[in-house]
Amino acid sequence: MKHLAAAILAAGLLVAACGEMQDHTAAVVDELDAGAALHVLFEEHFERGLEMDPLKATFIGDYRYNDRLANYVGPEYIAAAMAMDEKFLARLLKIDRAQLGYQDQLSYDLFKINREQSLEGNQFPFHLQPINQFRSITSTFVRLGSGTSAHPFKMVKDYEDFLSRADDFSVNIDQVIANMKQGMQQGVTQPRILMEKLLPQIDVHIVSDIQESNFYGPIENMPEEFGEEDRARLTAAYEDKISNTIIPAYERVSNFLGDEYNAAARDTVGLYAQPNGADWYSYMVRVRTTTNMTPDEIHQIGLDEVARIHKEMHGVMEEVGFEGDLKEFFEFVNTDEQFFFDEAEQLIQGYRDMSDHITELSMELFEVMPKSAFEVRRVEQFREASSAAGSYQSGTPDGARPGIFYANAYDIKARGKWAMESLFLHEAIPGHHFQIMIQRENEELPEFRRFGHFTAYSEGWGLYAESLGKELGVYTDPYQYFGGLNAELWRSIRLVVDTGLHAKQWSRQDVLDYMYANSAVAEVRAVAEAERFMAIPGQALAYKIGQLKIRKIRNKAEAALGDNFSVRAFHTEVLKDGAMPLSMLDAKLDRWVSAQL
Repeated sequence: MKHLAAAILAAGLLVAACGEMQDHTAAVVDELDAGAALHVLFEEHFERGLEMDPLKATFIGDYRYNDRLANYVGPEYIAAAMAMDEKFLARLLKIDRAQLGYQDQLSYDLFKINREQSLEGNQFPFHLQPINQFRSITSTFVRLGSGTSAHPFKMVKDYEDFLSRADDFSVNIDQVIANMKQGMQQGVTQPRILMEKLLPQIDVHIVSDIQESNFYGPIENMPEEFGEEDRARLTAAYEDKISNTIIPAYERVSNFLGDEYNAAARDTVGLYAQPNGADWYSYMVRVRTTTNMTPDEIHQIGLDEVARIHKEMHGVMEEVGFEGDLKEFFEFVNTDEQFFFDEAEQLIQGYRDMSDHITELSMELFEVMPKSAFEVRRVEQFREASSAAGSYQSGTPDGARPGIFYANAYDIKARGKWAMESLFLHEAIPGHHFQIMIQRENEELPEFRRFGHFTAYSEGWGLYAESLGKELGVYTDPYQYFGGLNAELWRSIRLVVDTGLHAKQWSRQDVLDYMYANSAVAEVRAVAEAERFMAIPGQALAYKIGQLKIRKIRNKAEAALGDNFSVRAFHTEVLKDGAMPLSMLDAKLDRWVSAQL
């Protein structure tokens, strides 16, 4: 409410100094009334949202609800979430948007979009296919319970909270099974190939020796300051909980998948094959890209971008003196020993070595940088076979938990060195770590904006960050520049294959064949990525659509401002107000440019 307090003070000073300006003062008071109502609404919704979603609270560093795990796909939760959306949207629409200042109008529009999209999505049966090999409560929970993720294990209460949370996990598993059985009856099932990849991820946690369980990690790493009585009590409680609650939950879902679900799962891999699949995919495209583009339009953009980037790659081939065609060059960079480490830890250390150097280089292009710490970790072995090459987990604004770049070292001979700089720029600096933590550290934003998310904005920024490589002073090695081009090519290929899968009835093999023909991708990554697109339809579209829009916005600003254009100021303006739909970002930057003309 800091904005509100400051505005009230300003209004009071205005009345005291200029009593005759009654009309203007009345207008200020009206604005305060609308603004006050708006911020009360935001705060109530955010607080209620954290109570409903304890896991979100944990990840943003609010530990009040760490003893809980919501039954996210249960009918009671779904009904409560829908009622909450309807209630707060109705309250929002009673507020006169015209009476709000610019930032509050942005907040109004963002909140409205979030509620409307959530309500629209309720027509589609997401809850009937709640887990897959890419996103699953089974994988999320083991990361929480291993002591390496967002749930803290620093105090005795943290340990007790997780014991309670484990009971809710067991309830979640039973709900997942019930929902998937309902999905089987209604013909809403996951592709069988995805469930076959999920099963080993689950089975690895079904161990006979509980000390080999990932959930035993907090006991092995218990803080030294814990007293002997607490140590003994917690150890016994964890051994009991792992043996009699957690492992049986994994056994139940494993048995269900192996004995029942996989036989009923579908052979098709695109969303088109689901009931109402075409509309479902169109909805996902709109949400993920924050545009009204059709799958056909996006498919064509992908084809055009693939052709353009191939031409750029031929320039690299000439620079390094490679004789042969592009496909032979792909084979060369995927197989020649000079491009690969021998040990997984060498790859991880290589990323760690980049951190300070690229942070320093970023100062030339950024005037605002995150205060939050940052570190590189290896993707855990239990999930690395099906994980992406890299991912980012945000830190907490108070600095208690750093931002983490997870790098995948699975099958080290499939992880070309030439891909490292672009991946680091995207996931870490100045990509997601900058974008997310600058947003979260901005206390001037309402909480729902500080911790909000729009995929096209965030992933578009990540890919745009990759495109800054030469401007930053990296990509000095032509093979690293090739890696940057290949990463951009990969995101362009995603436009083709995601729409191919879900709107044009492509098979899994069609997707793999297109990848192999058009990129330098090794089989292990191609398979993981193809199956990722099957698991989260539309998400892969956000990267390239977002990047193209941000670059277009920058080009427009540079043309309008000429010598007065500051790339550092531009980056501040793009990042400081947080994630938003691309059309809103465009309008916001137009306003910024106009203010300087």
